[in-house]
Amino acid sequence: MEVGILAYGGYIPQSRLQRSEIAKAHSWFNPGLKGLARGERAMANWDEDSVTMAVEAARDCLADFDRGQVSAVYMASTSFPFVDRQNAGIVADALNLSSSLQTLDFASSQRAGSAGLSVALQVAKGGSGPILFTTSEKRKTKAASPLELTSGDGAAAFLVGTGKVVARLLSAHTEAVDFVDHFRGENEDFDYSWEERWIRDEGYLKIVPEAINAALTEADVKAEDITTFCFPVAARGVAGAIAKKTGLQESAIADNMQANCGETGTAHSMVMLAQALQNSAPGDKILVASFGQGSDALLFEVTDEIKSLSPRRGISGYLARRYAETNYNKFLAFHELVNMERGIRAETDKKTGLTTLYRNKGMAQAMVGGQCSQCGTAQFPKSNMCVNENCGAIGTQEDYPFADRVSKVNSFTADRLTYSPDPPAYYGMVQFEEGGRLMSDFTDISPDMEIEVGMPMRMMFRIKDYDNKRGFRRYFWKATPAGASSKGE
Repeated sequence: MEVGILAYGGYIPQSRLQRSEIAKAHSWFNPGLKGLARGERAMANWDEDSVTMAVEAARDCLADFDRGQVSAVYMASTSFPFVDRQNAGIVADALNLSSSLQTLDFASSQRAGSAGLSVALQVAKGGSGPILFTTSEKRKTKAASPLELTSGDGAAAFLVGTGKVVARLLSAHTEAVDFVDHFRGENEDFDYSWEERWIRDEGYLKIVPEAINAALTEADVKAEDITTFCFPVAARGVAGAIAKKTGLQESAIADNMQANCGETGTAHSMVMLAQALQNSAPGDKILVASFGQGSDALLFEVTDEIKSLSPRRGISGYLARRYAETNYNKFLAFHELVNMERGIRAETDKKTGLTTLYRNKGMAQAMVGGQCSQCGTAQFPKSNMCVNENCGAIGTQEDYPFADRVSKVNSFTADRLTYSPDPPAYYGMVQFEEGGRLMSDFTDISPDMEIEVGMPMRMMFRIKDYDNKRGFRRYFWKATPAGASSKGE
């Protein structure tokens, strides 16, 4: 039975920092950055990290799929929030998946994304059940570095397995080469990069073609038959040079989204793959290559099942959901690159009671409430007694997930007295259509956006607060406008 991709999803944060603002801030020091100042880069909010973005990509991927069938969750990143806590496990909890599954993190390389997908496909071939693979990145970059302008934040997700695949795997090949184009040592926040020309000539142009040619040979596919070539590289002309060297058509080279997103690190080959699938047709052959201590090359053929896959927002949808950010200082603050005076109100100890978190993780991390089995009333949080005044039954509450339910604003406020990393702090009461209400923080409220009572809201998995004393971050669900247009669209 053929193995491949059953579904795909993606996520790009709504804020897009204008590169001209980055270059302007550093023109006194490095005027050469003006050459990279065109377009915009995706900028994660202060309450986003690689885990929260992976959750959003996975929700997009799993639309209309039975989550109970997922047998494993794999996640790849070089910017995991936890070094010793399984990040894929947090993603699985947020998605309200069964505990009877395998979770695994992939890290330490810019090809961890492609490597993780390759492993997921190999495991899924054994028929253990669909595997959810996610990859996400929110990298720190040095101020006034080219990487600061060319990078971006984002995530992609794929459900892989056997059966009705939308893209069958034709071949996969890896060249494992300890070629050090950059590195980040222990206790270091930033990458150290080597000379660009040497990386291009000795790295990209020698290692990547080896992987591509091997994958094409294994599948018995001619280079000219490739419809889309996905290769994440910010340096101009490199993808074209690789295509020429391997016989790929120039027209097959996929947009690397440098103009409106930036390179999302180890996730970017997968972000490009998700975008390619969103724009594909049956019969298309998609070649994905990556680079990082070697190269992975994966070759897929799109099937007729792509027509039956339910519409999803995907990378294109999230790219359209944008706000043009012009405040470079906000970017520095959100990526913890500047130590700001946060005031006395920010000094509250954020220690998380891990016992309490564990006992209530269904509510806190998966947003599971309750529904009365007698009268059908839904409520959040779950309690022993039904809140329906005409029922009041005891011990009738069954689990009822709220994360994907539509809600509306009942009341709200914009508070400038409460500490917030992005003031004012928006919060209010949201009412779910099926019943249940919640006093919720609001997120992704752009300065030009007007909140109104009755506005449809969507719940998003975000960071609730940081415990900087102990290096812990607590997650919860926040409300965001479901379909509001954004400045710059």
